[in-house]
Amino acid sequence: MGEAFGVGADGPLKVGVVGVGVMGSNHARVLAEMAGIHLVGIVDPDRKQREFVARTLGCADFRDLDGLLRSGVDAVTIAAPTHLHHDLGLECIARGVALLVEKPIASNVEEGSAIVAAARRAGVTLMVGHVERFNPAVESIKRAISEEDILSIAITRVGPFPPRMSNVGVVIDLAVHDIDLIRWFTDSEIVEIQPQLSSAVAEREDIALLQFRTASGVLAHINTNWLTPFKARTIHVATRDKYLMADLLTLQVTECFGFQADGSYSMRHLSVGYAEPLRAELVAFVNAVRSGQRPAVTGEEGVASLEIAIRCLAARAAESEAPQRKAPRRVAG
Repeated sequence: MGEAFGVGADGPLKVGVVGVGVMGSNHARVLAEMAGIHLVGIVDPDRKQREFVARTLGCADFRDLDGLLRSGVDAVTIAAPTHLHHDLGLECIARGVALLVEKPIASNVEEGSAIVAAARRAGVTLMVGHVERFNPAVESIKRAISEEDILSIAITRVGPFPPRMSNVGVVIDLAVHDIDLIRWFTDSEIVEIQPQLSSAVAEREDIALLQFRTASGVLAHINTNWLTPFKARTIHVATRDKYLMADLLTLQVTECFGFQADGSYSMRHLSVGYAEPLRAELVAFVNAVRSGQRPAVTGEEGVASLEIAIRCLAARAAESEAPQRKAPRRVAG
């Protein structure tokens, strides 16, 4: 996205939010509180919801995106249902409006790639909302392993079934976060996948055990489900010289190091600051829009993580059709 140009440098950045369900309402709340930002308005087809949010935050409300764009905005965040991301994103780009699109960037790779290509041609800033990168514990892990030879990564992201969920399973809703983190931690592409998926109580997959190998040789594992009665979010990373354990909910990160032949080692808790991840993400987006610099999570990165998630789902379908095939799926390079 190096062709993007900075906007809003001479005054408040005029921003809108498209879709004000649970996530979008939080986008609007944070943007309304940010210095140097003017929340122009919000968009949602649900009149009662959009009027409530607009009244609470003191901004305008619009039934459709065209109304918001006509009012004059420099940037928007899109938190509408995933199947709408493609059309909404292209409409914003056609008007020269910068955008942050919530994860996943689109329903499929083709639509995601179309958004990325359009933004590149138009020189419009495009960022994807992988908010977990901005979790302070995740940032602490990233710093701790930046110079390390990573061997393996194990991520657990489990919890109860979310009543709001209807059109996707755990791979797209949850695991795509961790696919992105694996790629980000290792600075390497995933080249092999071996998924095990099951639909225990939901229509779509509600259990996923995903194994990966990156081009750099890192082995990674994701355990995610909607069957656990409580939320758990943990990351374990093994390197040549240390072992890190992180709880993304309590923001505790522990580092084991100084391994000795007798099995002894030292432990310490790493410093983890506190910042609302969504606020940090939106600050990063605003800074990218103003400066025209590469955003923290590019459209290309969003498409790459979506592609791996979709390959996991496709591999399951292939297994059901040909159960005798057991070899890991190699991702085309």
